[in-house]
Amino acid sequence: MAPHPGVDADLIKEQTRKDLLGLLEGVRGKKNLVIEKALSGPIGIFVKFSTLQEYGVDKVFYLENDNVDSSQKNVVFLARGESARQPQAIAEQIKRLQKSSSVNHEFLVLLAPRRTLVCNKIFEDEGVLGDVSLSEFPLYFVPLENDVLSLELESSFGDLNLRNDPSCIFYAARALMLLQQKHGLFPRIIGKGDNAHRLMELLLRMRSEASADEDSALDAAKLGMMASASVESLIVIDRQIDPASVLLTQLTYEGLIEELFGIKDNQAEVDTSIVGPPPGTQPQDSTAKGPAAPAQQNLKRKIQLDSSDKLYGQLRDTNFAIVGSLLNKVARRLESDYESRHGAKSTSELREFVNKLPGYQAEQQSLKIHTGLAEEIMKHTRSDIFTRILEVQQNLAAGSDPTAQHDTIEELIARDTPLRIILRLLCLESCISGGLRPKDLENFKRLILHAYGYQHLLTLDSLEKLQLLHARTASALSIPTSLNTAAGDVRTNYTYLRKVLRLIVDEVNEQDPNDIAYVYSGYAPLSVRLVQCVIQKQYLLSMTKGSAIASNGVSGAAQGWHGFEDALKTVRGTTFNKVQKGDEQAVKMRQILIGTGGKKTVVVFFLGGVTFTEIAALRFLAKQDEGRRRILICTTGIVSGNKMMDVAIEKGDFSKT
Repeated sequence: MAPHPGVDADLIKEQTRKDLLGLLEGVRGKKNLVIEKALSGPIGIFVKFSTLQEYGVDKVFYLENDNVDSSQKNVVFLARGESARQPQAIAEQIKRLQKSSSVNHEFLVLLAPRRTLVCNKIFEDEGVLGDVSLSEFPLYFVPLENDVLSLELESSFGDLNLRNDPSCIFYAARALMLLQQKHGLFPRIIGKGDNAHRLMELLLRMRSEASADEDSALDAAKLGMMASASVESLIVIDRQIDPASVLLTQLTYEGLIEELFGIKDNQAEVDTSIVGPPPGTQPQDSTAKGPAAPAQQNLKRKIQLDSSDKLYGQLRDTNFAIVGSLLNKVARRLESDYESRHGAKSTSELREFVNKLPGYQAEQQSLKIHTGLAEEIMKHTRSDIFTRILEVQQNLAAGSDPTAQHDTIEELIARDTPLRIILRLLCLESCISGGLRPKDLENFKRLILHAYGYQHLLTLDSLEKLQLLHARTASALSIPTSLNTAAGDVRTNYTYLRKVLRLIVDEVNEQDPNDIAYVYSGYAPLSVRLVQCVIQKQYLLSMTKGSAIASNGVSGAAQGWHGFEDALKTVRGTTFNKVQKGDEQAVKMRQILIGTGGKKTVVVFFLGGVTFTEIAALRFLAKQDEGRRRILICTTGIVSGNKMMDVAIEKGDFSKT
């Protein structure tokens, strides 16, 4: 059997769909499906409700609502199995149904992506283990786009860095191992960060276990022992090494939609007053009287944001500064296309226009949505508060004196700016400047507690545990090559890297960009610069050290981190570059079968989450290297500055009622 030519997101989507439908088909007759809310979005990406109905699903309930009824004998539960909360909720609902219903129910519990000992123990303690059938639903990578695969583990950043729960490292390793079993070994595993190093070690361990397993010996001989001919390397980036790129306000179109409205599973929930009602619904009469009228104005509409919308595909990765001009061009083109019907002289020309009409109408609807979104974003970006926030962020990123920004931050607190924004600014200063001066940190803590409530003592403590907010140590006052904490850990030294990797680009052409810095209007995300250190050595060396040094120093064929060792010493965490060699005879056979040429894939895995802006920057790199390689972005989930702060912010107020 010839090896697969490359990693195909559509194949992953189809396989996951078959796995789910196969499990549902195994339950004969009609059934009710009870699903965890966090899984409904990922599952909606690869299977529609109408398809579930074809496989016998009568009603769908959310596990968290605890409202499943007795209308069907068969009840199927679908939830993640790594924490105790979901199995506990399933056990309680099973006992409620058994107690309140005269129907002799049959229960199937599907645990994604695997069944755990915790689940077994909870079901046993609750006395329902003998009443349920347990199966695994191997949900690992969810294809958000053809070049983006996500595990959709929303809590991965908090699990790794606050709760010290390494489960997502295991799931990441398992998902990557499945890619290796299908496409061959990653010839080289390169990465930066302590958690990234743990992922690499676990991946190597899984490979050795698979090779030793007698049952999979044949598969190992076919694929597992062969280095992939379609994948060039795996680059693992630990989110801990570059928190600043997350804390900065995203300035791409997709990034700003995430900042303002939030994007979850390729959908954003937006007020209908911004994007209009869904097609086919009657607009509310503006003269309508009574209590129903204001309620209609606050209706939310889910907008699909993926490559199925061609206009969104053109806009998503551009800097927001040029989105208005792009929308104007599309509007003029559509108007011209509509006017062309008047010039049709023959029936064939009219027929051609009529055939194109549905496409024009869909594009017109898309233009209306994105014009509404762009106008709303523009209102936000032109506000005084946004301008002040962006000014502070860009001054900090450029290396200006951080204490000069404190008056502005204090003013924002006094103006009751949302706490998430204040914390993002303080954490950004802490990360980039090696911490805040102790007296400044204490002053801001006091201001936050007075302005937002004393429950945020817990918030500030969580931020310190996440190592996002801390006092500056004596070693950070000099210009060292590394920043040491009291515990002896090395923090990322942005002051040194700003110069060595040219993180600040003064002149950025947002209309026709020539560097990834366009995504933050002048700041290049460190995480993506590190990827450039591996795949675009000559370009980065010529930009940072000059063309003469680049040509005399490192050759284009150099592998791994070679040429950037000094810079990497100032980035937090372990550096690794592991070569995986397969069986020599198997490698020769593979080369004979599919050759050694052709475009190869570089898999970039973000452990702890990736922002939409970093995705845009990586797509920019992929476009530059379009003829030579493809970049496949994998992640534990999509992250943003707001989501990062939500991990730490205390939700309770602890006030007496």
